[in-house]
Amino acid sequence: MPNFDLWITTVLHWLSVPEQGLLALAVVAFIAASVVPLSSEAVLLGVLSAQPHQFWPALLVATIANTAGSMTTYWLGRVGKRVPHPAQLDRHVQWFERYGSPSLIGAWVPLVGDVLVIIAGWLRLNAWYCLLWIALGKAARYAVLAVAVLPVM
Repeated sequence: MPNFDLWITTVLHWLSVPEQGLLALAVVAFIAASVVPLSSEAVLLGVLSAQPHQFWPALLVATIANTAGSMTTYWLGRVGKRVPHPAQLDRHVQWFERYGSPSLIGAWVPLVGDVLVIIAGWLRLNAWYCLLWIALGKAARYAVLAVAVLPVM
């Protein structure tokens, strides 16, 4: 069996190469939108510090990839609807039913955002509205982060 740590280290090293900037950002942003704890923000800032001229493309790539990752989680929740949700989520489901898809503007919040997205899928909320709110929240987060840090770089 191959050494998992060595594999992860190799992949992360490859992704850190400056030439891989936007590709690495896309891969990490997509995966980070799942329950895998990766920091797409750190990769975005790395790309912007190495290639400040890539500001708008980097924001666009990060937003699209991270939103696509969240929509994958949404669809997993939608498929999972056939299985009853755990009782401990009842309060969250009721809250979500009350506020609906605009709640997904907070899909970028670590851990909480993943739960919001999967519940949206469970509840079979309109995928297009979910996509809109998720993308708006993620774009705003990346833009605020990039603008706040870019002058320092």
